[in-house]
Amino acid sequence: MSITDLETLRPPANVVAAGGRAQVTLSWDPVEGACGYQVYRADRADGPFEPVDHLGLDVLAVPHSPYCDTTGEPGRQYWYSVAALSSVDTPGTPSAPIAATPWTSGSAEVEFVVAADSDAGVLQRPWRFMIGSEHLSHLLSTETTGGRPIGTELAAALVAAKDNFGAQTVRAHGILCDDLGVYREVDGRPVYDFTGVDRIYDRLLSLGLRPVVELSFMPADLASEPDRTVFFYRAIISPPKDWDKWADLIRALVSHLIERHGRAEVLEWSFEVWNEANLEVFWSGTPAQFWRLYEVTARAVKDVDPALKVGGPASAAAGQIDEMLSTIDPDTPVDFVSTHTYGSPPLDIRPQLARHGRPGLPIWWTEWGVSPKHFHPVNDSVLSAAFLARGMRSAAGRIEALSYWVASDHFEELGRPQSLAHGGFGLRTVGDLAKPRFWALTMLERLGDRELHISAHGDGAGSLVEAWAGRDPDGSVAVVVWNGTLDQSKADGHTPLNRTVKLRFTGLSGRYTLRHFRVDEHHSNITGVWGRMSNGAAWPTEEQWERLHAANELARIGEDIEVDADVEMAFTLPMPAISLIELVPR
Repeated sequence: MSITDLETLRPPANVVAAGGRAQVTLSWDPVEGACGYQVYRADRADGPFEPVDHLGLDVLAVPHSPYCDTTGEPGRQYWYSVAALSSVDTPGTPSAPIAATPWTSGSAEVEFVVAADSDAGVLQRPWRFMIGSEHLSHLLSTETTGGRPIGTELAAALVAAKDNFGAQTVRAHGILCDDLGVYREVDGRPVYDFTGVDRIYDRLLSLGLRPVVELSFMPADLASEPDRTVFFYRAIISPPKDWDKWADLIRALVSHLIERHGRAEVLEWSFEVWNEANLEVFWSGTPAQFWRLYEVTARAVKDVDPALKVGGPASAAAGQIDEMLSTIDPDTPVDFVSTHTYGSPPLDIRPQLARHGRPGLPIWWTEWGVSPKHFHPVNDSVLSAAFLARGMRSAAGRIEALSYWVASDHFEELGRPQSLAHGGFGLRTVGDLAKPRFWALTMLERLGDRELHISAHGDGAGSLVEAWAGRDPDGSVAVVVWNGTLDQSKADGHTPLNRTVKLRFTGLSGRYTLRHFRVDEHHSNITGVWGRMSNGAAWPTEEQWERLHAANELARIGEDIEVDADVEMAFTLPMPAISLIELVPR
């Protein structure tokens, strides 16, 4: 199938727009072949209709219904339409317009009933397989940022991801960059030196983590355009000047890794070809040259051992999936498909793979986050915690890996951080303090092995406010409830979107200890703590570092409560906020 043959999908059926306090929730029936849906809005029934812009700055489409629009003015009527997408850039015919109005007032209550004796199958955890990181030569750095040791704290952040929510592998840029000296030419002859790579991967393995080897960027002596670079560390984005020498380099690297670490170990690794070549900033060649790069690289990996895993295209904004599978030679190895997106839950690209005769191919989102923008305040916000929970819940069961980009604010793509709360991509700050979204992943990891059924009712239940529950073999039950909109204009909170949550458990027996943990403006929010003490300073004093580390914990709401089998509770859940409620048998 050619990319030009993509089907224009029919409109979704049974589109419903329901008003609630400060929000409108849209729902619709799924469309066969759709990877996602674009929600449009207009002030009048005859338009003009524009995509609802929740300021995600990347992909505004969503993978499924429901969708909660909080960008409108309460009390004002709007008209909505929804189109199904066969690819991220190919919307189908929009549905007939329907009207809805966000309310100016209302009860603003939601109720969740957790069936503690139910079993909805294994609770899928797409966050476990992979976490993103700065180029891994940073692990070897003995320099400091804000007075804090770069290599030591990056390693600590990676270990925290492993220990707190089960991260297994690390994906990072630049293993072939010249700071590691892997390739040079002497009198036109290649010379390889993998000692820098060895130091990095030995260090990573010592932390209990494995690499996803992103085969990038181009060594200077092999580049056709060595002056074309990206990032503060000047990674070369050029095609190779000699395709055979590039293939030889890949074979030499992979062979060396097997010789050093053993075949059984490296078979647990994977190899991803390049990074976001559909953006000019990351690839100075033509699209045809990139597909050649993919084919040459993938075959070189398999030349060493056909059992090794290789994939791509590691594209930006969910792009290039159809292009890849319709362009490369059908015999070219593709063991997984990888792509990226920011600002929305990841799209469902399974229909795209099925169209090309590759159903069931593993799907890895090797970069995902709340914003693609460096130094954006939303990256430090509580809203990002609710965003992360929503995305992981959406992805569970349909994506093998959803890798948050990145583990630590020790990160220098556009230069090293100039202050503590600088809007960095990391789950943990310089100083190795947990941000709200780190705690969100920690909460999700504590949900238990088996997923439980939940029924939801009320104003924004299932769209603005969601819940996810699980049970462990010892009978412990946990539920995570979050209140968060995709609308980043309300990252600092919006009182009309606060909700009263009523939570009821059925099917329990015996007595339990109930514990309530919370992330909100005043709990588990290290950025808020620093904001209240910083007085405009860029970095903490030693005394302030001590106070920040003392506050670096997942906060409890109240004391432990002893409860019997009939458990009902109610609490206010601000927007944004996320709560974990645990019931532990006595």
